[in-house]
Amino acid sequence: MRLRIDQLASHLDRGLAPAYLISGDEPLQAAEAADAVRRAAGQGGYTEREVLDVQGAGFDWARLRAAADSLSLFAQRRVLDLRLASAAIGAPGSDALSAYAANPPPDTLLLVACPRLDRKQAGLRWVKALDALGVLVQVWPVEGHRLGPWIEQRMRSRGLVPEPGVVQMLAERIEGNLLAAAQEIDKLLLLNGPGVVSAEVLADAVADSARFDVFALVDAALEGRAARCLRMLDALSAEGVAEPVVLWALAREIRQLAAMAHELAAGATAERVLVAHRVWDKRKPAVRAGLDRLPLARWRHLLQACACADRVIKGRETGVGWRLLGDIAVAISGVRPPGG
Repeated sequence: MRLRIDQLASHLDRGLAPAYLISGDEPLQAAEAADAVRRAAGQGGYTEREVLDVQGAGFDWARLRAAADSLSLFAQRRVLDLRLASAAIGAPGSDALSAYAANPPPDTLLLVACPRLDRKQAGLRWVKALDALGVLVQVWPVEGHRLGPWIEQRMRSRGLVPEPGVVQMLAERIEGNLLAAAQEIDKLLLLNGPGVVSAEVLADAVADSARFDVFALVDAALEGRAARCLRMLDALSAEGVAEPVVLWALAREIRQLAAMAHELAAGATAERVLVAHRVWDKRKPAVRAGLDRLPLARWRHLLQACACADRVIKGRETGVGWRLLGDIAVAISGVRPPGG
């Protein structure tokens, strides 16, 4: 069964298919579609998940059959999360997926993510087999006249009501980059809360992007610019930005970097990890620098530091919130604070 991405949510509300193939080169929508399937699976009792990362011709496709067969040893339902670097998986991959589709194991959901299928690839044997077994979702770029409605729908889904002209302003700012649009919308919600978004509010948010905002602080830290981080924190404090807002931005990034570092430590490639976590192209160099600079253990330590800062900011422990935020930011940049 083939579905458009906007039909996926209603389909998942009605129940789960045995298999999902999500294909597309638009990273935000493809990742969110896969996230929606995983979330529905979790709510449906699929408590276990195994990730199989297929990076090239060297992948042993017997692992898929072994993983499927091993599920009978467990009581829980399980998701097999198969991530393809390319739709060109060769005869071994085609045979393995076709065989799986012909005899799917019970209490198992297969989720396959791959780049865009061209017309020839959409007719491959393994694609047809998964389509017959479950659901094929092809993700297409949001371009031209479709971009404005997409932005407005996303804003409204987050409680933001754009006044006339706001959607067009935002569309011009993000230049077709959906990841950038999603970040701008999240920032609007963070800085202003739900409600009406006027052209003036959007213009102020855009202007903030050119000054010292929490998102620029995170990027400066990832780029290793410790002194700039401290200057930006001073500016944020002077502008009256609340400490929880700064902590939210730092903790959100650290949590994502810790997850990426874990996947890298398990053998995934950097590019695959960046795509899976929806890092848009402009930010990839900074995120790569952060991952190269700090090991997984340091990212986990920084998560603990964020929890400590949260307790201090809420008055549950003694300390100076802004100082702890500075320690966290410079630690991301590679400088260990005193006692860190």
